[in-house]
Amino acid sequence: MTPFVEAIMSTTENASITHSSGNVFADLGLPDPTDLLVKADLAYQIGSIIKARHWTQAKAAEKLGMTQPKLSEMLRGRFRGISQQKMVEYLNLLGQDVEIVVRKIANPRANGRTRVVVVEPDADATQPLESHA
Repeated sequence: MTPFVEAIMSTTENASITHSSGNVFADLGLPDPTDLLVKADLAYQIGSIIKARHWTQAKAAEKLGMTQPKLSEMLRGRFRGISQQKMVEYLNLLGQDVEIVVRKIANPRANGRTRVVVVEPDADATQPLESHA
């Protein structure tokens, strides 16, 4: 065994695993973690569309009516100051329909959750694909 592998193995022997809550922002103790997770998912979708169209950030920013530096910040996860509603408007400008669905949960004593679900164009609308940022 090489010294490098031995060092890695000795380091990981005492490592502990912490299971995620499903929201990395909550796990990090950041304020408004649900809002941050939704924004991350929306920013991911915006970035995916821009990438699929082979647009530069400058071209995309012009289409969205924002500066290129502001778009760059948003796509890198720095979206404080950009509302969820504004991100929805950006998706609309990119030719996407955005629907907000309110659904009763099975356990009325539990809190509901907010998430972004992406339905692929060729997929059956009853089979949404959850996005992951």
